[in-house]
Amino acid sequence: MNNPTSSEQPFEVAVVGGGIIGLSLVLGLLERNIKVKLYEQTSAFNPIGAGIGLTPNAVRALRLLSPKALEAQQKVTTANGDPKNPNDWLMYLDGYHVEEAEEKLLFQLYSGYRGFEGCVRSDLVNQLVQLIPEEIIHLGKRLKHVEDRGDDEKVLLEFEDGSTAEADAVIGCDGIKSKVRRIMFGVDHPCVEPGYNNQYALRGLIPMSRAVEALGEYKAHNRHMHLGPGSHVVTIPVALGKMVNIVAFIPDHDKWSNGSSKLTAVADKEEVVKAFSHFGAPVRGIIQALVETSPTLNKWAIFDMYENPAPTYAKGRICLSGDAAHASSPHHGAGVGMGIEDNLALCTVLDEGLASVSRGEATHGSAVRAAWTAFDLTRRERTQWLVSSSRVIGEVLEWRYEDSMDDFDKCLQELTWRSHKIWNFDEKAMVQSSIAEYKSQIETRTSQSHRQDSSKEVTNITIVPVVAELTGPETPRKVTVG
Repeated sequence: MNNPTSSEQPFEVAVVGGGIIGLSLVLGLLERNIKVKLYEQTSAFNPIGAGIGLTPNAVRALRLLSPKALEAQQKVTTANGDPKNPNDWLMYLDGYHVEEAEEKLLFQLYSGYRGFEGCVRSDLVNQLVQLIPEEIIHLGKRLKHVEDRGDDEKVLLEFEDGSTAEADAVIGCDGIKSKVRRIMFGVDHPCVEPGYNNQYALRGLIPMSRAVEALGEYKAHNRHMHLGPGSHVVTIPVALGKMVNIVAFIPDHDKWSNGSSKLTAVADKEEVVKAFSHFGAPVRGIIQALVETSPTLNKWAIFDMYENPAPTYAKGRICLSGDAAHASSPHHGAGVGMGIEDNLALCTVLDEGLASVSRGEATHGSAVRAAWTAFDLTRRERTQWLVSSSRVIGEVLEWRYEDSMDDFDKCLQELTWRSHKIWNFDEKAMVQSSIAEYKSQIETRTSQSHRQDSSKEVTNITIVPVVAELTGPETPRKVTVG
């Protein structure tokens, strides 16, 4: 753990965005004794979305990032089936060709012991907030501008309410419509606007009793994917078995009417029921329960950064994490996990950077720039692959991926290798790789700085003209040197 040198001002990080990624990042920084402040644009924490799941890699990364954050997650997570003997298989059913009420099991995928469990998003956010001292959190701070004024000054943050703040480093955790990303690249850069996936989702929570009525006891208490042509439905037990999270995907061949400025719209409940009228009774029943128990049912447009990825996640002393850097569609269920991995890498390289400052090997400014570059080089390839692969999985689960269609053996092959690439990630190796990359970056920057200093010394040498007398067999002459 690190403390700034006494000759420099106290080091502080500004985190923009108070979702799960921003909150877990704050806890990771606090774990390493790094001073931080969180700026959230809303006046109260009101997380978007109903339920989420954490993949096996996400849980391991969260443990390394902040044991306290992991404890918070474990308090609200819901096991599949019996918590004492959890069902660790992800079950993929034919929700379309259904005789009577029984959906055929098409294939299943083992996720490891308690490998993929769900929780209510707001429950997790509330648990994380309780772990953060009140003076760190600043609500009602909608970001207006960020200015990196050079290493001699701190980065300036300006907010819409007219207030300002300063920090040595800024991390944007402000989601798919990231203001920090817009500031980094400028309003005309393609990566500023995410692209529409021509699909929207219906999301909501229904009481476990209603889920049991539609699906039966076993399916209601265990995670299932109900597949069909062009659409599919995911059911996940959450709230410690009291509720079931429903996500139903519907194709949309038109442009999203609001662009990316507003990603939700009120759904027509009759159209929702009609969209799944050709599915079997279990899916129709779960959709009916969602419609009846939701006072207002919203459509959630599926946008991602597949078409226009960010060319870098870092610029100067400003960087991006989670969806702000690499928003993906939700078909892998790995977006939050990738953001937690990002946070682990960020905390690792920043901790290493501050250690090098303490040893006199770097300044705060050079350490942050090297750290953010190391983070970008460590994380960008994997996270942008996820964005692409998540689109593929969406097609696989709806029998429209060209290489698999409704060949379920091929569907399982695609699902298996892609899921394992996410789940079997070596987080500890990533930590070591990010440290090595930081050291390489700071060494390069130090060498460049030394060369520049040497160049300035040579440039600043005053050359005094010298008159030399040359004698010899030839005619003597005077030569002026200088």
